[in-house]
Amino acid sequence: MNLDNSKVLVTGGASFIGSHLTHALVERGASVRVVDNLSSGQLSNIQTYVESGQVEFVQADLTDPGIAQRAVDGVRVVFHLAADHGGRGYVELHQAACATNLALDGMLFRACHQAGVEKVVYASSGCVYPNHLQTDPGQLLFLTEDMVGPPCDADNMYGWAKLMGEMTLQAFCRDWGMKSASCRYFTVYGERGHENHAVIAMIARAFVGQNPYVVWGNGEQIRNWTHVDDIVAGTIKAAENIDDGTAINLGTMERTRVIDAVHEVLRYTGHSAEIELHPEMPTGPMNRVADNSLGKQLLDWEPEVRFMDGLRRTIDWYFSTKDKNTVVSVLEERLTER
Repeated sequence: MNLDNSKVLVTGGASFIGSHLTHALVERGASVRVVDNLSSGQLSNIQTYVESGQVEFVQADLTDPGIAQRAVDGVRVVFHLAADHGGRGYVELHQAACATNLALDGMLFRACHQAGVEKVVYASSGCVYPNHLQTDPGQLLFLTEDMVGPPCDADNMYGWAKLMGEMTLQAFCRDWGMKSASCRYFTVYGERGHENHAVIAMIARAFVGQNPYVVWGNGEQIRNWTHVDDIVAGTIKAAENIDDGTAINLGTMERTRVIDAVHEVLRYTGHSAEIELHPEMPTGPMNRVADNSLGKQLLDWEPEVRFMDGLRRTIDWYFSTKDKNTVVSVLEERLTER
């Protein structure tokens, strides 16, 4: 599938990942419509494109009656990133809010089928993987797509909703021929990121000079933080190469301990502080890292941004764009809210 000059919809296109995807699609020559309720996104992320007429922006909630149908009208490809979502603090403390994604996804997918949309590309998550597989940080574990189950054991209501979204699209493809691809995003970070995600929270704590410097968990959690540029590149390649609802990991295979990321943030920012561990706080799985072999095979894709390089880029962005007093006033709330 060639996206050049195609009419595409990006749901949640003013958000962190969505705005980067919108930018990339515009650069490829696609005609982009963005629907976003701005609950976590910011119009400023895509303002230039909206003002130039390169992006049609609709501020609306896709769960409101008739909105999904109007959003997909005349669209060839839908990139569905809109969701009630957040970082670890949010997904563990807002189960009912994340459950609304079940309705959101179902309504949008039905509208796509009825409108004859050619393909849906779905932003899924590493949260679909079974919790019981991810408990030992000492295990050299790389999650392959077939490990999702059965038995299924997704990560909180957010993970279950994402898994149901994948399964719904596969059913639509089998029964009704609607093409789709699901992209399992792993711990995305980068410019425009939010403080309720771990990397931005680490940077924000150094930015405001927090001392003692708080770290949720015992610091031994293993993650594969993946830069947003690589996520966007993989998402577009999935749109171009996958038709049958296959779910594919988009994540680096770098294994990084939380405490090692913390030490690099402190070193690079020059912030000297006592580290205070809080194992009682939401931490998620102890060992979550993708195997991206299928992405290499089917998409000819692999991450290009090494974590420590991307981390420094993100620190530079954060320090150059944020106001300290503002961050101080909102940081604690943002750790658990959208």
